[in-house]
Amino acid sequence: MEYNFTEIEKKWQKYWEENKTFSVKEDPDKPKYYVLDMYPYPSGSGLHVGHPEGYTATDIVARYKRMRGFNVLHPMGWDAFGLPAEQYAIQTGTHPAIITNKNCDTFRQQIKSLGLAYDWDREINTTDPDYYKWTQWIFSRIYNAWFDEKQQKGRPISELPIPDHIRASGKDAVREYTDKHRLAYYANAHVWYCENCRIVCANEEVLTDGSHEKCGNPVIKKNLKQWLLRIPLYAERLLREIDNLDWPEGIKDQQKNWIGRSEGAEVDFMIEGLKDKLRVFTTRPDTLFGATYMVLAPEHPLLNKIRLDKHADEMDEYIRKAAIKTDLDRTDLAKEKTGVFTGRYAINPVNKERIPIWVADYVMMGYGTGAIMAVPAHDTRDFEFAEKFGLSIRCIMDPVDADMNLREKVLNAKACWTEDGIYINSSSAKTGLSIDGMNKENGIRTVTEWLEKNGLGKYAVNYKIRDWLFSRQRYWGEPFPVIHWEDGEITLIDDSELPLRLPELQNYEPGKDGESPLANAGDWLNVVDENGRKGRRETNTMPQWAGSCWYYLRYIDSLNTEKPFDSNKEKYWMPVDLYIGGAEHAVLHLLYSRFWHKILYDLGIVSTDEPFPKLFNQGMILAYAYESPTGAKIPSDEVEERDGRFFHKHSGTELKQIVAKMSKSLKNVINPDEVTKNYGADSMRLYEMFMGPLEATKPWSENGIKGVSNFLNRVYKFFGNSDNISHQDDEDREIMKSLHQTIKKAQSDIENLRFNTAIAQMMIFTNICFKKGKITRKTAETFVLVLSVFAPHLGEELWQLFGHTPSVSDNSWPAYDESYLVEEVFEYPVSFNGKLRFRIELPLNLTNEEIEEAVLSHEKAQKWLNNKTPRKVIIVHGKIVNIVL
Repeated sequence: MEYNFTEIEKKWQKYWEENKTFSVKEDPDKPKYYVLDMYPYPSGSGLHVGHPEGYTATDIVARYKRMRGFNVLHPMGWDAFGLPAEQYAIQTGTHPAIITNKNCDTFRQQIKSLGLAYDWDREINTTDPDYYKWTQWIFSRIYNAWFDEKQQKGRPISELPIPDHIRASGKDAVREYTDKHRLAYYANAHVWYCENCRIVCANEEVLTDGSHEKCGNPVIKKNLKQWLLRIPLYAERLLREIDNLDWPEGIKDQQKNWIGRSEGAEVDFMIEGLKDKLRVFTTRPDTLFGATYMVLAPEHPLLNKIRLDKHADEMDEYIRKAAIKTDLDRTDLAKEKTGVFTGRYAINPVNKERIPIWVADYVMMGYGTGAIMAVPAHDTRDFEFAEKFGLSIRCIMDPVDADMNLREKVLNAKACWTEDGIYINSSSAKTGLSIDGMNKENGIRTVTEWLEKNGLGKYAVNYKIRDWLFSRQRYWGEPFPVIHWEDGEITLIDDSELPLRLPELQNYEPGKDGESPLANAGDWLNVVDENGRKGRRETNTMPQWAGSCWYYLRYIDSLNTEKPFDSNKEKYWMPVDLYIGGAEHAVLHLLYSRFWHKILYDLGIVSTDEPFPKLFNQGMILAYAYESPTGAKIPSDEVEERDGRFFHKHSGTELKQIVAKMSKSLKNVINPDEVTKNYGADSMRLYEMFMGPLEATKPWSENGIKGVSNFLNRVYKFFGNSDNISHQDDEDREIMKSLHQTIKKAQSDIENLRFNTAIAQMMIFTNICFKKGKITRKTAETFVLVLSVFAPHLGEELWQLFGHTPSVSDNSWPAYDESYLVEEVFEYPVSFNGKLRFRIELPLNLTNEEIEEAVLSHEKAQKWLNNKTPRKVIIVHGKIVNIVL
């Protein structure tokens, strides 16, 4: 029998689509199971073989759960806003929606060709106004919310308590106070800006080398009016509640590190000659006696007020140069320290000493308060800075554990000591504070309590995470439902006016000054209210992350025109039971989604406090590439194989085969369309699951997929041939044992996402069937039920050949019989005086006496006994036999 996978797969894909086999509705009589893929950005290049890996995994789980009686929600959609479509529009003048919809069509066709069991009635597209209407609606709820520190939750802005003195100051004062508490706010921000893309970047979008993750070009700092979301207010909850999630530990750690919680104290330093004070956050308030100068970040808001005229030019030049440096450049420990004296002094609160205030680029505005107290005797960077600029160094910690030579240097301010020690030089007659002789724990507590008692500081928790920069100077994004009025007021448009659609433009290019293309949409841009007050719509658009912050909720009720989703449907389906996607989304999408979800939970819009209790990251699929002796990468089409070795076609140089990421330049990109054309969708699905553990990084192998394709051909050849199917009731014992092992193994492995070993077990079972030559119809049908979740097209075809209708997926998962899984025999290793001599297979139900008799009568035992009588026979039932002579 010929396995015509092309014909078979098209046939069943058509059947599933026409019969809406995987369409689902809420059913209170069934347990629900919501399995979700991280939806793709529909790029112009289409799917690559990495996409189907995660999609196939969720598909297997979805089909399996459906057969186990669950009501399964398994949707798909498109994260379709983004820079590539806009850049194409700039180059060609084609509206981004046209290329986006074309790309979505391509992706949809490719995904359907893989036989994935999605409910296409729930398909979403973030660029559809019917979708982003609700993204705008959610933004409005965030804007109209504030965070109650006491209750540790978001609340409607209408519930914000307004102090009497603010209320007495009038409407403008109330508005200003209210705006300062909103979870979404509009303000001047010192932001990362990519000159290449002409776009503002969130902190999370700037790589560690200071480049923009989208284009790879360096970013600079710029002051612009932006929309920001107060994610740090949720930092404690985001941090605390992540430990309750069944997520990979590496992902949890990345989020924890990004949030960056640290405990310490906020300390106020008065500025000499001014009424202002500088607030610093320090994890070591116990070292205040060693603070001999202060350093401000070049972006610190008080710099203009602090600087003296004679230092102004030097400071301005320094600040300008700092603005074009990357964070990595500024914090590089190996680089020479630079800085400028402001001319001002601050007063150290613990000893009342005057200490100079400097500006230096190794201090970052993004951490703490943008100001540090420098303790050069006990911090390496501060020590190097102090030595270079001749600043005072005071040792306040006796390094009692150091060797004598180093200890003497530290005590004489000739070396830096960063470990713990006993406090010295840490008392002041002026303030009455002393921690001399204390250890670290007591020193921190004593200084913190003293600061609080004297109103000079307080215990504080600091978070590294900053407010989320939530606006972009692009056309192709969700418009903000906001109007800026000429009198300074900002208002939301009414919900009834949503969606606020993107206007048609002739030019999609952002302005050179960083202004969005929407600033040129005159008719759309300018508005007048009923009283003649003039206003302008917000010209920035939301970042690409906005749509993905809540897309899993829209799948629940994707056609609802009255609300983002029905609350009863949300209560039925949420939370997502299994979420599979790439580890590259650890901080951005996953953190942002958790943040939005917690706001929606606080406002009573959703019923769960976390969206994704279980997350799994699939590994990356790589491809073989070729490297010359000099390390140069050689494109695959310039390589030839000779007897298992690889050579450059043109030069004859022998090359090394390596594993690398797929890339167009290396000509090693595997196109899934070509794979399905040559081997079929079931082969591709099965191979990607068989390559290795789902979470592992694995190289694509043409021989590997050929092997899987051969396996499916063998399955079709055997199970599709009626001559191999018996109508008898009794089955061979070995086949029954292997069948029930296969059911149990597949069930356990699907539950634990270990698909490769389940497939290996199916191969073992198939080999046994070929060996036996004939199996019962019941056995064949049972195996096909298991196979169908992995290779659904073949499963459907065989099920139909057996005379069944309708879909194989409408059947229940088969139960395994434990009686077939109990081992009936055991191969005992038989040792003489502790040395293994032979093995013997015996029934497990024998008594020790019967085992001894069987072993001693064996011809190999007789040889080793050599007519001797054993002194002792040690038997550990089901494990070993040891004969002592």
